[in-house]
Amino acid sequence: MIRFSAHGVRLDQALAFEANTSRARAQAWIEAGLVLVGGKVITKPSYKLRGETVEVEPPPPVAATVAAEDIPLQILYEDSDLIVINKPAGMITHPAPGVYSGTLVNAILGRFGLDVSLGESEETDEVRLAAPRPELVRPGIVHRLDKDTSGVIVVARHEAAHRRLSEAFAGRSVYKRYLALTVGIPPAGTLAAPIGRHPVDRTRMHVGGVAARHAQTDFEVLASVQEHALVSAILHTGRTHQIRVHLKHLHAPILGDDVYGKPSDLIARQALHAYELRLQHPRSGRYLHFVAPVPADMVWAWGLLGGVWPEDLKTETVEASAAGPFC
Repeated sequence: MIRFSAHGVRLDQALAFEANTSRARAQAWIEAGLVLVGGKVITKPSYKLRGETVEVEPPPPVAATVAAEDIPLQILYEDSDLIVINKPAGMITHPAPGVYSGTLVNAILGRFGLDVSLGESEETDEVRLAAPRPELVRPGIVHRLDKDTSGVIVVARHEAAHRRLSEAFAGRSVYKRYLALTVGIPPAGTLAAPIGRHPVDRTRMHVGGVAARHAQTDFEVLASVQEHALVSAILHTGRTHQIRVHLKHLHAPILGDDVYGKPSDLIARQALHAYELRLQHPRSGRYLHFVAPVPADMVWAWGLLGGVWPEDLKTETVEASAAGPFC
């Protein structure tokens, strides 16, 4: 039983704080009639407290429907607030319909045992008092990488860290740099082109598609050979498939991208890697800088094209150190 009193604040805000849980979960408890205010059931999350005693008996936690699995992970950094992982190509970030095993979430649950409700979405709260759908179990996930995109990904270890990191990503204060091999040489500079769902194929995204939202990417050509390019891409927004869609729009699709370009004999997936990430630590505020080494398949493909990998791009060692303010 949780019992407290408060004045001048919303019921859901006060309950989330006192119960050390998410505001969304607190709202679900209130709407389910589990919360007494002054001895009366209140089902309105926005109810403004006036010093009354609040009582709630939280329901028992639901069992995770996604199994913890012993899957090797390359950890770039970890502390009591966050984990930074170099995700391999071929690994899905979180469960999806029909895919409930082998994901990054399975691996995280196996290694770190995070609360399955951590970082729950609004969809999750619709079924919060019952067993959640497996595809909605996303403990600690702050942002995502496509299945066949490798590289740096951040996972929160508790609710406060998840909230602060999510706000940083949403507020565009996180520096995200990717490396890609392209078929064709895109123009250097900034592309601001809105992205929405493809009007015909709902599994694809499209510049100027349905319900398009602002999307901005900075491109730099680091090297070129045989009408192919090694490209640096800095994201200013985080739209689904953003770099892949923007490069297709520039007539330089990513090598091996069978959705927005063509499959390739040189690499078995899209040659896209989340290379660098800079952000503020959610607790201390200090700047952190992470670099994930470029996978061998991208280095190998570039070599087969006749290119030489730049010496200043890491392919074996990992850097995780404090950095100065973002450029």
